[in-house]
Amino acid sequence: MKVKLRTVKEILSIEKRAIEENINPAFVSAIQKSVNLLFKRKTGKIAVMGLGKSGLVAKKIAATLSSTGNPAFFIHPGEAAHGDIGMLNKGDSIIALSFSGEIMELASLLPLIKKLRIPIISITARPESALGKIADCLIPIKASKQACPFNHAPTSSTTVMMVTGDAIAITLMQKKKLQARDLALLHPGGVLGKKLSMQVRDIMRKGKESPELKKGSSVKKALFEMTRSRLGAVSIIDKNRKLAGFFTDGDLRRLMQEKPDVLNEKIENVMTKKPFTVLDTTPAWKVAEIMNRRNFDNIPVVDKSGKLAGIIDERDLLREGLAG
Repeated sequence: MKVKLRTVKEILSIEKRAIEENINPAFVSAIQKSVNLLFKRKTGKIAVMGLGKSGLVAKKIAATLSSTGNPAFFIHPGEAAHGDIGMLNKGDSIIALSFSGEIMELASLLPLIKKLRIPIISITARPESALGKIADCLIPIKASKQACPFNHAPTSSTTVMMVTGDAIAITLMQKKKLQARDLALLHPGGVLGKKLSMQVRDIMRKGKESPELKKGSSVKKALFEMTRSRLGAVSIIDKNRKLAGFFTDGDLRRLMQEKPDVLNEKIENVMTKKPFTVLDTTPAWKVAEIMNRRNFDNIPVVDKSGKLAGIIDERDLLREGLAG
């Protein structure tokens, strides 16, 4: 059977409409109440519960909460009744998910939950259900139609649960006023960690890998230096190592059309005297955006005193997964 574009569009449209069903004042108010509840319990963790497909969504919500600065873990209601409830402590909170609102296993846990005074945030489509009735904070959700052609398999309903969890996690992160540097500590590995924590000085070329010439040198010498480094650019410095200019192979090609004997010229006569630069402390992701926007291949890097620190090349950013 060949998948038709119309079929895919219809599936996505059904799930989109399910999300839009929930964009109303009551839903927003419930999210706000839930976030305020979690925010006040600063030292506790968040246990996220669910069974079946709701359990899989609960795992994702727990992961999202943890990655945005809110320690959370998934707990299976059935396993909780057989000892895993011991993971809960005073100060913790529970987010329980069930579209139908009937998690029978939760009933046996209620005495301990009440004893520890752990609040429950219930996400369900049936406020009158068992899960709805025990909630300290109820988030009512809707999904009038599943994307399944038989309106049976959990599809739209789990999508709505997923975005509800995202709304809680991101709103809570904003309420805690987490900054990019805080997220960097939570994502030390991978592209996200690099984007948030890596600075230009961590990946720039320096020393012999950074082509440079002193003022008074010839264009011919600049050509040799650009060829040696294979970067197609060279930084020009004064006697104090302050950046005086920048020269590229593109500049050379344009000049040779006008002056065939340009190789004997002094570099300061043809260089760009006030080149675009970045500080060595600039976030690497920001430089990637600059290069993409300005169509640069490389940029000279200076320290806070204006002295040449090195050069950042587009390939350095590509190597780290920060450009492209």
